[in-house]
Amino acid sequence: MDKDLKKIVKALKAQGYETEMTRKGHLMVYRDGHLVAVLPGNVGDWRALKNAIAALRRVGFRWPP
Repeated sequence: MDKDLKKIVKALKAQGYETEMTRKGHLMVYRDGHLVAVLPGNVGDWRALKNAIAALRRVGFRWPP
C-alpha cells in the first residue's frame, strides 16, 4: 500500500468506515456492515486513486479530511 492510500485509510477509519484487505490486494470499504467501495491495493493508474475517492464521496466520505 502506498503512502497516499494509507492516508485515505486513516481518514476512512476516523470517519467510521471499516476496511478489509483481500487476498488479491484490494481494499474493501464497509459502512455499517455494507460494502460501499473497493479500492485498488496498488495504484498503477494515476486516475485510480481519484476515481476511488470520487466513489467514496458519493457515499458520504469527506476528503480532504
